[in-house]
Amino acid sequence: MSLQLNRSQFGHPDNFGRVLSRPEAENLFHDWVKNPRLQLHMRQVAHLMKCWAAETLHLSAEEQWRWEMAGLLHDADWDQWPEQHCRKIIEHLEQLQVSPDILRAIASHGPAHFGVEPVSEMDKMLYAFDELSGLIHAYSLMRPGGYEGMDLKGVKKRLKEKSFAANVSRDDIDDACQRAGILLDDLIAFIIPRQATVAA
Repeated sequence: MSLQLNRSQFGHPDNFGRVLSRPEAENLFHDWVKNPRLQLHMRQVAHLMKCWAAETLHLSAEEQWRWEMAGLLHDADWDQWPEQHCRKIIEHLEQLQVSPDILRAIASHGPAHFGVEPVSEMDKMLYAFDELSGLIHAYSLMRPGGYEGMDLKGVKKRLKEKSFAANVSRDDIDDACQRAGILLDDLIAFIIPRQATVAA
């Protein structure tokens, strides 16, 4: 099964800046995503995207929502339509006239899978947060205290254990850090305390 999108342009330039309202995005999220574990992953990535936009880039509330929305919907079609992953949600958001930069961020969150290179900072950070977020959450589930007391050393130890969270691509994590120009240690340190607040 190929998930290659076989295109590099998404949305229409005239729609740049257009977003779904939060209620619209939440309705789509709940209609399409039924798996609670996937819902949590998507909410965690959305929160990380919002935090990066706010704390690192100091973007406006409107811009923060663009980043958050990309994270919230990046895996929306994986639950019910895995064979159309990325393609189905992008085509749906194109019909809703969503901004091209959000569509491209979603399309490039797994370049090895979808064949779309991350270009913008939004693209690169969604890619960077996606895989590593999943591994860190898996680690929290095996710790008696969850996220409490989790540290960099523990996460890196799990990263080196290929059998732990084996579905998480270490190559993708390394590639994403290089593309984003961020050290792995710094990315882990950013994720742990922020993701912990969405660890229902």
